[in-house]
Amino acid sequence: MARFLCKCGATLSNSESPNDTELHVFTDREWDEIINLDILDPLSMPSPNYDVWQCMECGRIHVFSDNEVIKTYIVEI
Repeated sequence: MARFLCKCGATLSNSESPNDTELHVFTDREWDEIINLDILDPLSMPSPNYDVWQCMECGRIHVFSDNEVIKTYIVEI
């Protein structure tokens, strides 16, 4: 379980399960490969290549690779 401080000052955490912070994002190609694996148990499904978290306060999207933020997206007005 992890915590992260968003640039808006909100603390994000994935310690609760389920939560609204952690998103499971796959490319269309990755999803197609997963579907073709014919997995019956959802717990056997592979993890996404990146961890993606959404701040519920400001809407920013943070993309992590190896526990480091590699990209942050902010909602435009």
